[in-house]
Amino acid sequence: MITAELQELIAHLRRVNADLTHIEAKQASTDLPKRLWETLSAFSNTQGGGVIILGVSEELRFAVVGVKNPAKIQHDLASLCSEMEPPVRAHVQVHTINEKHVIAAGIPEIPLQQKPCYYPSAGLTNGAFIRVADGDRKLSSYEVQMMLSGRGQPREDEEPVPSAGISELQPRLIKAFVARLRRRPGNRLARLSDEAILRNVKVLVPHNGSWVCSLGGLLTLGRYPQQFFPALNLTFIAYPRTEVGAPGPRQDRFLDNERVEGAIPNMLRPTLDILQRNMKRRSVVSGLYRTDLDEYPATAVREAVINSLVHRDLSSGSRGTPVQIQMFPDRLVIHNPGGLYGPVTVDSLGREGISASRNNTMLRILEDVTLGGERQAVCENRGSGVGAIVAALRQAGLPDPLFDDRISGFRVTFQNTSQRRRLRDRRDDILNLLRDQGEMSRAELSQALGISDIATRKWLQRLRGEGVIGTTEAKSRSRHLRYLLLRK
Repeated sequence: MITAELQELIAHLRRVNADLTHIEAKQASTDLPKRLWETLSAFSNTQGGGVIILGVSEELRFAVVGVKNPAKIQHDLASLCSEMEPPVRAHVQVHTINEKHVIAAGIPEIPLQQKPCYYPSAGLTNGAFIRVADGDRKLSSYEVQMMLSGRGQPREDEEPVPSAGISELQPRLIKAFVARLRRRPGNRLARLSDEAILRNVKVLVPHNGSWVCSLGGLLTLGRYPQQFFPALNLTFIAYPRTEVGAPGPRQDRFLDNERVEGAIPNMLRPTLDILQRNMKRRSVVSGLYRTDLDEYPATAVREAVINSLVHRDLSSGSRGTPVQIQMFPDRLVIHNPGGLYGPVTVDSLGREGISASRNNTMLRILEDVTLGGERQAVCENRGSGVGAIVAALRQAGLPDPLFDDRISGFRVTFQNTSQRRRLRDRRDDILNLLRDQGEMSRAELSQALGISDIATRKWLQRLRGEGVIGTTEAKSRSRHLRYLLLRK
């Protein structure tokens, strides 16, 4: 970072009068702040990392006050970085602004396989943070667990369920499953017995000298998995208003409330039927003809429901949380425990060649599980689900889905307002958001505005062309790219 770039960052802090998601200013005239390790941890655990500026006072509206002994501050900061686990490899530079020394420390995001970064003296539970808006927030125990699971391939779907023997599986599903496997050309399992096949694909796993169902096997082929895991189900609620808890005209809090149980293949059809029952119908006129369409296209809904069931976190910390579907008058929200896994981010969802599966064994089983009367498997496991969702929504004239990824959960939102009604000028909305938040990614802006990624990109291109906003990265395709105001 050159001095001119640092001065622009400080000027931007003054314009918004607050720290930013990726920039933290500290006075630190003589010593490091006592809990600076919180920010080191937070930036290291946050996508894109961040910059710590020492020698700038937030209390004085981000005035440059300087550090009196830059050599000492640099040494102390380097020592603190080395104390972190894993050590933070900060890029530290001393700049001179108005004849005062200011230290800028670039804190890189650590690799996924090393997260979470934490302060050992505080312990893993209390010493791990993440950046939220302009502050550092302590990670919950479950969020820490999720980050730790991201260091390798999760194996919860292969865990034995001690009291669930082969009798807990559905014979009809097993018969269709093994028959489909045997039909695969060159399959080495073709000559094995049914039970031997189930062992090979880890539907059955060893436990204390016997063979029992794995968690993934029970969820894909089981008679009633909720006997063993009551909350591994799906809940559906239809609300009369656009906000949870707001009563309808008859003072009813919800219009429909359902719980769906069973193995994943058996949960799919009842869930789609419930959604169909609660959907409105809309008419599309083309020439002399009118076509009645469902509120949300069936392909998009089916893919989103399957994704929520098969990609949910199965670790012990989330087994008390079901997949949740909420239907509002203006949107459909599907939420599952556990955020995106591996290298997949919201910005890369649906891109060719970028996919990762949390529950590999369970997904592999579902590739060959079919429902009665259907030739299509429950899940193809080829990473094309998001693309199918987007294509179906666009064909129906609806906005692209909104994705919200948190460490502890993932949410997809479908909006039922047609694109034609959303083509209003969004310049002021974008500028107000950037003025309030300081800097935002395109995905964050799309989520906040409630419009598609394509529409968001269009307005950002216009504002950049007008010289009103700029970016934090020179490369327009950088995954760390964020947008900010260039002038008031």
